[in-house]
Amino acid sequence: MLFTIVTGLIGLGIVIFVHETGHFLAAKAMGIEVEAFSLGWGNPLVRFSFRGTEYRISSLPIGGYCKLKGEQNLQPGESPDSAQITAEEGSLFSVAPWRRIITFLAGPVSNLLFSVLILSLIWGIGYSIQTFGNRIILVSEYGSVAFGDSRYPADVSGLETGDRIISIDGEKVSYYRDIQELISIRADKTTDLSVERNGDVFNLTITPRLNPQTGGGIIGVSPWIEPVVEEVSPGSPASAAGIRPGDRIVAVQGNPVSNHLDFLQALQGHPLRFGLTVERKGERLDLRMVPDYDENGNPLLGISYRSITSKQQASSVIDAFSRGIGESFSILGLSIKSFALLFKGIDLQQAVSGPIRITYMVGQVASSGFSDGIMTGLISLFRFLSFLSIALFVMNLLPIPALDGGLIVITLFEMIRRKRISPKVFNRYQVFGFIFIMTLLVFTTFNDIFYFFTNH
Repeated sequence: MLFTIVTGLIGLGIVIFVHETGHFLAAKAMGIEVEAFSLGWGNPLVRFSFRGTEYRISSLPIGGYCKLKGEQNLQPGESPDSAQITAEEGSLFSVAPWRRIITFLAGPVSNLLFSVLILSLIWGIGYSIQTFGNRIILVSEYGSVAFGDSRYPADVSGLETGDRIISIDGEKVSYYRDIQELISIRADKTTDLSVERNGDVFNLTITPRLNPQTGGGIIGVSPWIEPVVEEVSPGSPASAAGIRPGDRIVAVQGNPVSNHLDFLQALQGHPLRFGLTVERKGERLDLRMVPDYDENGNPLLGISYRSITSKQQASSVIDAFSRGIGESFSILGLSIKSFALLFKGIDLQQAVSGPIRITYMVGQVASSGFSDGIMTGLISLFRFLSFLSIALFVMNLLPIPALDGGLIVITLFEMIRRKRISPKVFNRYQVFGFIFIMTLLVFTTFNDIFYFFTNH
């Protein structure tokens, strides 16, 4: 847990530091003096001055900050009755409005460029994903296992258990991960599927349903996972029963097992012990297992099934950058759509994360990745940080006072009027923004706390 929290804080800090570095570099280029630039927050541990800027390493290694000369005029309560905002030489308000806009814009743009760079590097290095084939199961047929709804889009469209989805809106599908990614971005959108069934290929039309917990699209399918054991956890019920890697589970309590959900379906009565048949090197063996169950009644057996390892890597440096740019803008489009989904009835407790949950998620992704090796952990961490970086890009450009987007809007307004805004109006604008942000922060923080109490 400690590793998860520390890693999450450092990861989140990297994204924030990149943002502040963008403001720093742009301010220097635009002739705005930077009074202080800090790595981390809190009391400075190390400080030195160079060319008019005090550089600091602060006690809390979380992000950083960039203090611009004259930015105190952005804070509520500073000379609200003055005729105009103070504009000392070299200060934020001493330069032309377009220079301020570039400075405000540079932070979010740095986050976007960070994502492009990181994703390009990841594509260049290459990475592996664990997934399953493109054969599907209708979860409605296993309702007690998968919490199915008999009227999922998959049922309405005519899909059947055992079908292989080979393309979605013309995009080739090779793995179940492809199905997840392509369906998640098509909520409430009529979608064409190409399906293979018993050797025949035909087309279907389906409209994915909006999942209120995630904001993504779902159609009500699960991957068809062959019940071939990949790993057995030491000391688990499966280990005690004598199950070994490579075994294929063919029957439970005398009921044939074709896939992993068949196995789970056979355990819905929560038996204290049960018999199962496995196939091992061409022979069938009858075993007995005493399962464990979690607080929700889900069986804890200690087995994982054989998956498919898919290697993802660009063919060249140019291809890597092309893929990095393409994926970044694809994530950007999804992030923008996600804000619109906030007004479509999604479950805010599940879908909206605050700083606590985001920090935990960053650390959890890293911890999970590092369990498979240092390189896998680093790729998992930075891939997630690239997603978070784009989310920060979008959020900061929202036209909300006190955010970069709000400052850009008010500066554009000043350019159109050709007259500097008065401190009184500006401070009222900023106060509204600070109240909005603090309200949002309080809401998301309590939402995170409630989420952890109800889900852990």
